[in-house]
Amino acid sequence: MTLIEITIVIAVLLGLITVLFLGVSAYKKGSDRALCIQNIAAVQKAVRSYGNLFDVDPGESVTLFKDQIIGTDKFFTQDPICRGGGTYTYGGDIMPLNSVAYLSCSISNHVPSSVTGW
Repeated sequence: MTLIEITIVIAVLLGLITVLFLGVSAYKKGSDRALCIQNIAAVQKAVRSYGNLFDVDPGESVTLFKDQIIGTDKFFTQDPICRGGGTYTYGGDIMPLNSVAYLSCSISNHVPSSVTGW
């Protein structure tokens, strides 16, 4: 092999490695977003379950609502974590209206495409 052939092989390998790293980065961002949306959906299901169990209608006030769904012997034992580094904001002490998420993430693209029926 000549020096030119070796240089070409190394350049091609470096190009492939670059593409691999870009692909892995995009995959991680996508999986972080998907997990965040799953967290939002799971909390929403817990909120609706709480409403059904304790006969709380949308728009009604619930004292320390977050503490009613997250804690020891609750729907969740600990606060969910956004793997993308975002922070979650809870909807306060009001049972959310239908099609309104109780939990939101600080990262703008970590938003479900639709919350209709939630």
